[in-house]
Amino acid sequence: MTDSAAQIAKVALVGDRSPHVVSHTRIPLLLESLAARDRLVLDPYWIPSGDAEAPGAVRGFDAVWVVPGSPYRSEAGVLAAIRTAREEGVPFLGTCGGFQHALLEFARGACGLTDVAHAENDPDAEDFLIEPLACSLAGHEDTVVLEPGSLARAVFGVERSVERYSCHYGPSRHLDTLRAHGLRFSGRDSAGQVRVAELPGHPFFLASLFQPELYGDGTRPHPMIRGLARAAVEHASRTAVVRP
Repeated sequence: MTDSAAQIAKVALVGDRSPHVVSHTRIPLLLESLAARDRLVLDPYWIPSGDAEAPGAVRGFDAVWVVPGSPYRSEAGVLAAIRTAREEGVPFLGTCGGFQHALLEFARGACGLTDVAHAENDPDAEDFLIEPLACSLAGHEDTVVLEPGSLARAVFGVERSVERYSCHYGPSRHLDTLRAHGLRFSGRDSAGQVRVAELPGHPFFLASLFQPELYGDGTRPHPMIRGLARAAVEHASRTAVVRP
């Protein structure tokens, strides 16, 4: 049973929903578990990537979650949703493709790297920020080591965690530029490759190049998803106070 007095937070699930994407099918179960186990009640709205292109498409939500499933039908829509969350202090989680596009949006919008591209979306581009991985991580598990003092470390509550991957693309160039403009790479795999990014100073901005939706059997939300839910409920509480 959920607490009838619990604050309800509206979350925008940005991505092209499909019954063939396991992460998508798990999300309703994870939201039910958050409500039942943690009394974190989220009201989800699926927003297709094309619809996210509309001005203000995710404005008014308490959280934005860019879910796996790239290539998205609209890169522009996904980037617009991420930009709104980043610039307006809305709690944000980007997983797998959401991680890749969070870095792409930050590179273009915060670093001035307007010509960088995602190789999956624009294979003929001259400057890739996100390029094909030398070895696909689809179906792979690896240990992610989390930096002390980071949001990721606080959310996970542990120094390292074994995570499940399903990605073919990852960041390569310009990481120093992204870091210089404020993005923090707070989680790396056993080979030292970037797997978690966050934005210090933002209420909650976290992205992973793995799928926390695939954690366990789907009945207990991953700490990243629980962290987003808490941040969303806090955002809903704050905005409820300031509304007339």
